Amino acid sequence: MRGFAIAGIGTGVGKTLVAALFVERLGAAYFKPVQAGGLEHTDTMEVRRLVTNKRARFLPEAYRLEAAMSPHAAAALEGRTLKRKRLQLPETDGPLVVEPAGGVRVPVAEGVLNTDLMEDWGLPVVVVANYYLGSINHSLLTVEALKARDLPLAGIVFSGEPNPESRSVILEVTGLPCLLDLPALPRPVSRKQIRLHAARIAF
Repeated sequence: MRGFAIAGIGTGVGKTLVAALFVERLGAAYFKPVQAGGLEHTDTMEVRRLVTNKRARFLPEAYRLEAAMSPHAAAALEGRTLKRKRLQLPETDGPLVVEPAGGVRVPVAEGVLNTDLMEDWGLPVVVVANYYLGSINHSLLTVEALKARDLPLAGIVFSGEPNPESRSVILEVTGLPCLLDLPALPRPVSRKQIRLHAARIAF
């Protein structure tokens, strides 16, 4: 298994948490190509905090940017240009879990969107959906954008308080399997919770 790219339907849907679950389950390497904002506690740091699988590895980001905004805009504030070549997958001995910055159509560099990078990577994509007003639309648009690039789709992880009607519609329209129903977890999330829910992922 080469690994997975973890794609969220929006901001704050639990993408990093789901990435930690897959790293824990697979004993994978974790790679966040661009960290924009939150440099005092990055997503890589959070995944490292949560994962206990001894085979897991945590790779350095290709770029670390100060501003919490889309990578291309954050880089512009610093007078930097992000290079597509530096955003390619690193060599690893085992599976790799990649978490892009932002949603699938977020611009990363001049003329480069996350979907372009995902096409370069060729990894199966896990879509992370959260139940909120508008989540059906965001989920369907995200899947549609990925299918338009003929990207391999592994399935959907639903997070948060259950909403059976939304879940049913999203699965029916997309035709994708549900890999995990992840309940809202108390904060801070514990390593024990990560181990518990990682074991429930339905590959």
